[in-house]
Amino acid sequence: MSNLRKDFSKIYDQCIDKIYRFVFIKVNSRDIAEDLTSETFLRGWESYKNNHNAIENPQAFLYRIARNLVTDYYREKGRTQTIPVDCVPILDPSPNLEEKSQIRSDLEIVKSTITALDNEDYQEYLIWHYVDDLSVEEIAEMTGKSEGAIRVTLHRALKCLKDQLEKEEKLDREIS
Repeated sequence: MSNLRKDFSKIYDQCIDKIYRFVFIKVNSRDIAEDLTSETFLRGWESYKNNHNAIENPQAFLYRIARNLVTDYYREKGRTQTIPVDCVPILDPSPNLEEKSQIRSDLEIVKSTITALDNEDYQEYLIWHYVDDLSVEEIAEMTGKSEGAIRVTLHRALKCLKDQLEKEEKLDREIS
């Protein structure tokens, strides 16, 4: 059992920030995100200690648990799932303050645009693939969809994101 704990502890260390960020983006509350993230790892541990050989991709498995917990949370609360604009801290290695400011501004625009996407799959896939750096294969495993379907959805999500950004840019030019 000790080796299982060590193995799961490594998985925890590798995944905690990503799982928390994903849940926080979905619920926009630190307390709720902490609770749901804790529950994710508790359920993950229970499954892992009983079926560790059956879990091929622990990260994908934990994302699936987190996604289901978020869905259950909203089902119980009767709320709408959204992605808040200012919720995801982005690490920026740029030393130039002016450059940092511009990058942060651009990221805020992209995050707010993701929020405006009506399709929840688009929001989740964009976050998983481009923020959390999950592969198409990992997203397919988490969602139970084919890799081809994930690629098509990502392509469509990027097109919608681009179209939305262009609309916002056009509105900004008209206002200025």
